[in-house]
Amino acid sequence: MKPQNDGILIVAENRKARHEYEILKTYEAGLVLMGSEVKSIRDRQVQLKDAYVSFRGDEAFLQNAHIAVYKASSYNNHEPERLRKLLLNRQEIDQIITSIQEKGLTCVALKVYFKKGRAKVELALARGKKLHDKRESIKKRDASLELKRSLQKSRRG
Repeated sequence: MKPQNDGILIVAENRKARHEYEILKTYEAGLVLMGSEVKSIRDRQVQLKDAYVSFRGDEAFLQNAHIAVYKASSYNNHEPERLRKLLLNRQEIDQIITSIQEKGLTCVALKVYFKKGRAKVELALARGKKLHDKRESIKKRDASLELKRSLQKSRRG
């Protein structure tokens, strides 16, 4: 559990989102958490599979992100899938809201990480991929893997 460069420690990643969506723009947001949630995140007990951003009034919330109950916590533990407020600038919130309303995009959570000891979430404005787009990205990935393997074989012998 060593931090990467710049003091960033990635805790959880939503790899399915990169397959399902075309990522257009990313944002970094802080999270408003309870103490037991922070401890669960440090234990890597986070799932972002279906996590997305919803808006209530002028505030952004992370929805469907599962942070497991911290086992060593006392009686006042947190709800695993409660709404968690996101800390974004007013301009960023306005940009995301207008993109969602006008362009028909969605805002999904890509990863949760610690940056300088603070829990952050990387959000992305994304457009859903069609089936043929998914097949095309799979073909590209397979071709690059095959190229990498052939280069390794040529270096060996």
